Amino acid sequence: MRIQTLTSTLILASAALLGLGTAQAADAPAGPVVDACKADVEKLCPGVQPGEGRIAACLKDKRRQLSDGCKTAIKEQRKNKGKAGA
Repeated sequence: MRIQTLTSTLILASAALLGLGTAQAADAPAGPVVDACKADVEKLCPGVQPGEGRIAACLKDKRRQLSDGCKTAIKEQRKNKGKAGA
């Protein structure tokens, strides 16, 4: 159950970090971001309760500390989202 909550939170957090609306979050191809940023959430945001954008806010506040893999996944998703909207 905890893994599912963390995964759902990471999907919403990655969508929020990318500036996507809540309605678009479910459609966002966030799998690679979730995988790449999971350790970052556990390391940088321990004890942060999921919901109401708290995980996204934590990651955004600590964006300079994100792992290279997480940063790359976010950039790739942003790039691919831009192509889809064009």
